[in-house]
Amino acid sequence: MSQFSGVQSVIYGVGNLEEAKAWYTTLLEVEPYFDAECYVGFNVGGFELGLNPDARNVTSRADGVVAYWGVADIAAQVERMNGLGARQHGEIVDVGEGILMASFLDPFGNVFGLIQNPHFKLTSTPTMAPSE
Repeated sequence: MSQFSGVQSVIYGVGNLEEAKAWYTTLLEVEPYFDAECYVGFNVGGFELGLNPDARNVTSRADGVVAYWGVADIAAQVERMNGLGARQHGEIVDVGEGILMASFLDPFGNVFGLIQNPHFKLTSTPTMAPSE
């Protein structure tokens, strides 16, 4: 049995936490569940999108790593993100079997991926007991 339970959090580095919190609140259409001076966290379908001003100091945002957030209608979200000031980083691509993907640069320079996957189903994972 794997010791990994799956992706739980994606944390984006931001220069201005208040500005980023406002932008992501508008994009996600949900208020943060955690809001402090040093970190803001959103619950997105059971997964965490975090905003951290200190992340800029520890990471270089490489284009090779992209977290893809699931959406029901990718075309509508592409239009919406363009309207919110994000820059399209990758066009909508059909990768097969009805799965569509696109990516953006948010106003803070982070790559934000979108995926419309009709085959994706959340599965429950058993709680891991500590090793003895």
